[in-house]
Amino acid sequence: MATTRTGHFPIGFRSLGRGWQQNLADAIAFAHANGFECIDVRSGAAEELAKIRDSGLHVGTVDLVHWPELASADAGERKAAAQENIELVRGAVSFGVTSFFAVAIPKDTGALRGDNFSRVVDGYGELCEAIAPLGARVVLEGWPGPNNSVIGCTPADYRALLSEVPNGLGINFDPSHLIRMGIDPVRFLEEFASKVFHVHGKDTEILEDELYEHGNLQSATFVTQHGFGGSSWRYTIPGHGRARWGKLLSQLAAAGYKGFVSIELEDEQFNGSETGEKLGFIAGRSFLEYA
Repeated sequence: MATTRTGHFPIGFRSLGRGWQQNLADAIAFAHANGFECIDVRSGAAEELAKIRDSGLHVGTVDLVHWPELASADAGERKAAAQENIELVRGAVSFGVTSFFAVAIPKDTGALRGDNFSRVVDGYGELCEAIAPLGARVVLEGWPGPNNSVIGCTPADYRALLSEVPNGLGINFDPSHLIRMGIDPVRFLEEFASKVFHVHGKDTEILEDELYEHGNLQSATFVTQHGFGGSSWRYTIPGHGRARWGKLLSQLAAAGYKGFVSIELEDEQFNGSETGEKLGFIAGRSFLEYA
């Protein structure tokens, strides 16, 4: 099985369950044929988790459900979403899953950030309190999301959330989002490496000429935005962007990280066809094997 050179972390990939990946048997066969050790999945269905486990692969993460409802202004809606996710986690831990993926997208993306922060703490706090004794945790990814409204993207937000929800909550480390926002991933891990329980292998290229032409706030007037990106930046496979992967992996190793590095394929040079996507996963894996 493929591992990173630094840290010897097993390499997997995130499956969005569409296109050729809709057929789980085909995704499993691709993983085995190309040295991947885990698959991150959106579904917590027992049948799918059993197929992955019985094939000899691991499940890196399972997606939680009802992300916006977990941060709803309606307390009853938050509680119902938390309870449904508690049951999802209870079912999945029997298959060896310990990390559950989410993005803290508020239901009301236009509300004051302080109000949405409190709602995230309440909804995710109830969920995390229940699953922590199971050895499970929520891993929040810092994708800025709709209207840049997501809670838990910046060091300040992560620091506050981890203080308010000290058990059962951790970080899905994806340096691509930090780079996009102008946050140094190396400095981020200096503070938060011990709270990282899952890693996405994804990168960001900053396009300097386009940044000069269009800045980083507005959509460009005269050009089309990049696929999986904006006017002056784009997400890429590991090694095609700015992340210092060797340094980041060494920081995780020093902090005792024991998880996977799962390639999340969002790259306009590879997405869009089965052949291209498979090449993207393989190229990302090959880079990480020498990082």
